[in-house]
Amino acid sequence: MAPGEKIKAKIKKNLPVRGPQAPTIKELMRWYCLNTNTHGCRRIVVSPGRLRRLLWILFTLTAVALIFWQCALLVASFYTVSVSIKVHFQKLDFPAVTICNINPYKYSVVRDLLADLEQETRVALKTLYGFPENTSRRRREAESWNSDWESTRPRFLRVVPLMAFRQDETGEVRDFLTGRKRKFSGRIIHKASDAMHVHRSKEVVGFQLCSNDTSHCALYTFSSGVNAIQEWYKLHYMNIMAQVPLEKKINMSYSAEELLVTCLFDGVSCDARNFTLFHHPMYGNCYTFNNRENETILSTSMGGSEYGLQVILYINEEEYNPFLVSSSGAKVIVHRQDEYPFVEDVGTEIEPAMATSIGMHLTESFKLSEPYSQCTEDGSDVPISNIYNAAYSLQICLHSCFQTKMVEKCGCAQYNQPLPPAANYCNYQQHPNWMYCYYELHQAFVREELGCQAVCREACSFKEWTLTTSLAQWPSVVSEKWLLPVLTWDQGQQIKKKLNKTDLAKLLIFYKDLNQRSIMESPANSIEMLLSNFGGQLGLWMSCSVVCVIEIIEVFFIDSFSIIARHQWQKAKDWWARRHTPPQGQDNPGLDIDDDLPTFTSALRLPPAPGTQVPGTPPPRYNTLRLERAFSDQLSDTQIPAES
Repeated sequence: MAPGEKIKAKIKKNLPVRGPQAPTIKELMRWYCLNTNTHGCRRIVVSPGRLRRLLWILFTLTAVALIFWQCALLVASFYTVSVSIKVHFQKLDFPAVTICNINPYKYSVVRDLLADLEQETRVALKTLYGFPENTSRRRREAESWNSDWESTRPRFLRVVPLMAFRQDETGEVRDFLTGRKRKFSGRIIHKASDAMHVHRSKEVVGFQLCSNDTSHCALYTFSSGVNAIQEWYKLHYMNIMAQVPLEKKINMSYSAEELLVTCLFDGVSCDARNFTLFHHPMYGNCYTFNNRENETILSTSMGGSEYGLQVILYINEEEYNPFLVSSSGAKVIVHRQDEYPFVEDVGTEIEPAMATSIGMHLTESFKLSEPYSQCTEDGSDVPISNIYNAAYSLQICLHSCFQTKMVEKCGCAQYNQPLPPAANYCNYQQHPNWMYCYYELHQAFVREELGCQAVCREACSFKEWTLTTSLAQWPSVVSEKWLLPVLTWDQGQQIKKKLNKTDLAKLLIFYKDLNQRSIMESPANSIEMLLSNFGGQLGLWMSCSVVCVIEIIEVFFIDSFSIIARHQWQKAKDWWARRHTPPQGQDNPGLDIDDDLPTFTSALRLPPAPGTQVPGTPPPRYNTLRLERAFSDQLSDTQIPAES
């Protein structure tokens, strides 16, 4: 470094430096408080007296704490939503309507397939209750079944044995097949909270399910023997029907011309061609009106029963399976065109010999997705494969998750649900463990151990029809005399029997009015409102603006860290210099070597060298005052002649 630069550096070092280049944090903070527009910080420095300074420090810190608290509340309220409800009158699209007979297949057609199962069911009922058959026809059937029972080995009661046990005798059960008591060491799972007494005793009825190696068994009990018998029958029924081809099952169920006797929509006649076949394993042939497969979606221009859908259904109670269903009628579900109809989960049941009027109100909901809620737009961000050919919904996600888990753990899919990829329907000939696996999975699903409830999310937008049901006796006593013969004549080729009022049911589905209600969520706060609230809090408590906030960030973070980094760097340089620079001035330790050139002033300040004498003022030399000749020798031609 040049000598002049060293002198400038020394002068600059000795001058007081303030602002971002201040040598210490204390000087930086003092400079900031004197120059900022935040009045509280300035009063801390300029206030006279220690007490006032402490008070202003307390006030300033309190204001800062209040600002942080208010801003935290503002940020928390930013993710809240406000709900607005709009009701507008317009022409509404009519929803899809799926209609199913409660009895899935004609009993006369499937009776041969279910003969062995029904035979064992009747024997189990006789063992449990001991009731006699009423009609002579049933007596003859029972006698023939009893003779067959003695000659054949029961199959269904061996696969899933029905059992009964007394609650006060733990570990001992009675087998329906043999009638003997035996020890039972497996788990007993009650399917109801309170067990009801069966046949005036403390016996509880259930069925036993075991794994393939019979090492794990469980006894599933029910609150009533009726529930136990129906559930046991349903398991074997599903297993038998899973092995029947789909085309054959469609032919065994009701056709559209047979189920739909009359049809009227919006005052215009309709027929079976306006309905689309939808085969459900537990409800047989179902038919959907105004399905998405139609070219155009029907709409209604007026409210009221005269402008909706009116149908008369043929129930045919004589063809009902006595063990599968215990009620008669039809089931109706109202849904969107792109929605899968879960007939077994939701729907409205209508009874025969009655006119069921269903009034509708349409509600359309729109929810905000993340970060306001956990809903999903179309299910693409949900890690569950949609095995249904329908739009996403929470119900579809839960069913898809359960069926996928069943394929993974049981090796097959449940019969009354669509097939996941690379899966087949369950039956105990190919999958002897599926019944035990199904019930174990169902228990885990109810206990939320499969994780389906945590993974599946609600859809952000959906339509919902609020239904109001009313009943009236139909047909009336005075009108059935002419109505039933006319309907019998109209359906002569399809039904081939004389109709009575218990074979028919009337259904009316209509909009009560055309007022559509829309429920929409919107953010309670916007970015502009949030920033405005931030500015209001800063101005209220600290009288500062956004520029002051930037200034605080610059001083307290950038400049402070720069000073700390500069000090640490200087310490590191000094440590490195002391470690790698050899010591100097060992010959004369008292001598302080200075790289600067000596000046007169600095020379006077130097201490005298030890052991030396300070010289005095030398005496003057007078011979220097004499005028000497400039040239000692002269040329010959310049010599002056001597005087004589």
